[in-house]
Amino acid sequence: MRLTQNLPYEWLVGLRYTRAGKRSGRNGFISFISLISVSGIALGVAALIIVLSVMNGFQKDVTDRMLSVLAHIEVFDRSGSMPDWRAAAAQAARNPQVRGAAPFVETQGLLVSGAAMRPSAIRGILPGEEEKVSQVAGQVRAGSLAALQPGGFNIVLGYGLARALNVGIGDRITMMLAKGQVTPAGLLPRSRSFTVAGIFEAGDPRLDSALSFIHIEDAQRMERLDAPMGLRLRIAEMRDAPLVAQQLEKSMPGELEMRDWSKLNASWFAAVQTEKKMMFIILTLIIAVAAFNLVSTLVMTVTDKQADIAILRTLGASPRSIQKIFMVQGALVGILGTLIGVGGGVLVALNVDVIVPFIENLLGVQFLSKDIYLISAVPSDLRWPDVFKIGGVSVLLAFAATLYPSWSASRVKPAEALRYE
Repeated sequence: MRLTQNLPYEWLVGLRYTRAGKRSGRNGFISFISLISVSGIALGVAALIIVLSVMNGFQKDVTDRMLSVLAHIEVFDRSGSMPDWRAAAAQAARNPQVRGAAPFVETQGLLVSGAAMRPSAIRGILPGEEEKVSQVAGQVRAGSLAALQPGGFNIVLGYGLARALNVGIGDRITMMLAKGQVTPAGLLPRSRSFTVAGIFEAGDPRLDSALSFIHIEDAQRMERLDAPMGLRLRIAEMRDAPLVAQQLEKSMPGELEMRDWSKLNASWFAAVQTEKKMMFIILTLIIAVAAFNLVSTLVMTVTDKQADIAILRTLGASPRSIQKIFMVQGALVGILGTLIGVGGGVLVALNVDVIVPFIENLLGVQFLSKDIYLISAVPSDLRWPDVFKIGGVSVLLAFAATLYPSWSASRVKPAEALRYE
C-alpha cells in the first residue's frame, strides 16, 4: 500500500482505470475487451516461445546427428597435404576449446556391387584417432571400425549405402575414383576391390546413404598421396566453431585453411535460419494483432472517461499527464499479457517431452512416425535470448498501441466534455 501511495498520480489513476472495469457494470464490456487483449498477447507470446523452442530442438537434434560423424572444424594445408600432422594437432590443442584432433583423407568415388552402383564420400581415417573427433565407432551396427587396417582394403559403409548396394559383412565391392590413370587401353578410372568390414548408422539418411570409411593409408594409396590432407578437430562448444576457427588460423603456423561445420553445411544451416526468421515474423504478427486490440480498448476507455478527464484538467492536470494515464493503462495490459505468455510458454517448452506423449496417448495418435521422420519424439531447446527478445517485442508493440488513444485523451476539451454531464 505504501508503495502505491508513493507513485505519481498518473500511475495511480492508470492502475485504477485498469481495475475499474471488473467492479463496474457500466464498464463491463471494456473490461471484457481488455481481458481479450491480455489473452491474445499471452497466447501469441507463448506460441512464439514454444514454436521457436521446438524448432531449436529439431535443429539441435539434427546437428548433433551430423556432428556425431562430421568434424566441428577441418584444417587443410594449402599445399595439398599435411606430412607433419601430429605437430599441427599439438599446435591446435593449445587452444583451450580443442578437445581432439585426427588426420583424414577425403575423396569422392563410385561403389559398385554387381549391377548396383552408388556415389559415396570416401573418408580415410585412423581408427584409433577417429574416436577423438567423432562417435562413428559407437554407431557401428555390424562389424567393427577397428577392422580398418593398413593394406587390408576393408571398408565401413553407411546403413543406407549398404542396403542400396545389397551387401553385408564380408562381401566384396569395387571402388572407382573419378581421377583416372593412363593405361595401354587409354584413360581409365582408378579402381580397387574392398571388403565390407562394418556398417554404421548415424541416424541421418544423408550421411547413412552417402558416407563410407577406409583406413587412411589405403586412402592415400588410392589418391596417390604421401600424407593426410588435413586434420579434423572437435571442440568443447560446437556453436563457437566459427570463432575458434578464426583463432586457430591466426595461431597455427603455415598456410592453412579452416572450415567450420556451419560452412561445410552452409545451405542447410542457411535454410534453417531463414525458416526460423520467417516463423518469428509470422508469429509476431499474431502478437501485433493482439497488441493493437489495445487501441480499441483504450479508445472506448477514453470515450467513457471524458468527464473524468475534464475534471482532472480543471484540477490542473496537464495534457501530458492525461496522456501518461492512458499509456500506463495500456502498458500494464501489455506487460501483464507478456508475463503470462512468457510463463506459460517457458513452462510448456521445458516440458514438451512430457506434454506431447500425454496428448498422443490421450488421442491415440503419433505425431512423428519413426518410419517417416528421423526422430519419433518432439524435441525442445529453450534459449533464454529468444525469450527475452520475444518479451521485449511484445511490450514494445503494446506500448506503440497506446500512443494514439493517449494522445486523443490529452486533446479532450474540459468545457465540451462537461457540457452534457
